[in-house]
Amino acid sequence: MTESTVAAAGAWEVPDRSVSPARRNLGRAVIAVPTIALVAVAGIQIAHTARASAPGFANWRPVAYVYVLWAICLGIGLVMTKGERGKRALFVLPALLFTLAMVVFPTAFGFVLAFSSWNLSSSVGRQFNGFANLRQLFHDTFFWQAMLNMVYYVLSVLVQYAIAFGLALLLNQEIHLRRFFRITFLLPFMLSPVAVSWMIGKSIMDARFGPAAQLLRTLGAQAPAFFDRAWPARLSIMAMDSWYSIPFMMILLLAGLQALPDEVLEASKVDGSSGWQTFWRIVFPIMLPVSITTIILRTIFELKLADVVINVTGGAPGGATDTVSSYIFRVYNDRSNVGYGTALAEFYLIVIVLFLALMLWLSSLWLRKVR
Repeated sequence: MTESTVAAAGAWEVPDRSVSPARRNLGRAVIAVPTIALVAVAGIQIAHTARASAPGFANWRPVAYVYVLWAICLGIGLVMTKGERGKRALFVLPALLFTLAMVVFPTAFGFVLAFSSWNLSSSVGRQFNGFANLRQLFHDTFFWQAMLNMVYYVLSVLVQYAIAFGLALLLNQEIHLRRFFRITFLLPFMLSPVAVSWMIGKSIMDARFGPAAQLLRTLGAQAPAFFDRAWPARLSIMAMDSWYSIPFMMILLLAGLQALPDEVLEASKVDGSSGWQTFWRIVFPIMLPVSITTIILRTIFELKLADVVINVTGGAPGGATDTVSSYIFRVYNDRSNVGYGTALAEFYLIVIVLFLALMLWLSSLWLRKVR
């Protein structure tokens, strides 16, 4: 390595200025005192909320105030103890503090609620009930039906991927009105799922007055209905979900196709490869990282599917179209059962984390094998 290379690399390093021991000790005190205060205030409120002690606050607002004060003191203390490195840490600190306040704390508090009996329609209030919610969960047939439905919905992502890949290949060709078709195919993605639910599920597919049902009657169908039986209703939900979701996958795959090196494709043509051979042996393997990323992202969105089901069927008939998210919404909204609904949500969160971790692990193994 030459001296110029070392100098160029060192130019990016902020010079480490010395911090005096007195300043470092003062900085540690600036961090330690608010930390002790935050732990004390939060501990008092947690004990009060859990009814383990009488002293406490009427709400969590004092804890939030102390948390903000602790965050400010933490930033000041980092600069005092770390110097220039502390200043660099200030750029990351707001994101970490926001994640701690808006993700970690609600999730941890949710685990506390999951072991509680708390029905908003009852005058008793929240009470600790141990593993009663978990036992109820394992005997809840509607919840496990919703989990089974999620298997069907997640598998439909593969069909969406195949359609999106075909559209991406089509729009990647030199065809007439290519820009017009790109915009047209992206229009469903610009719509809200709630709008899609009312526009298609409540209007076009209405069993009495919808154009789709009237067309089927004209063709000789007797009493056509899309949401009266389990599988027709489930497939109808999948169709609506796919209609506004496929453009998202298509645009990601199209971006990957446009990044393919032209030299490789031209070399395959020179070698006499057919279109199918070029796709299967060159395009598809090169597109694997983009494809896996697209499928994983779409799977994450699919696991959160709720709005279409809530607005169109409400889980009917008999929970055949329920997703886990829509069922949890009904537990909260219809039964006002906060404790049991939170237990369902926390259990589903664990399932999602494990499932996505398994997907990422298997996809990484597959990519290593292919490469």
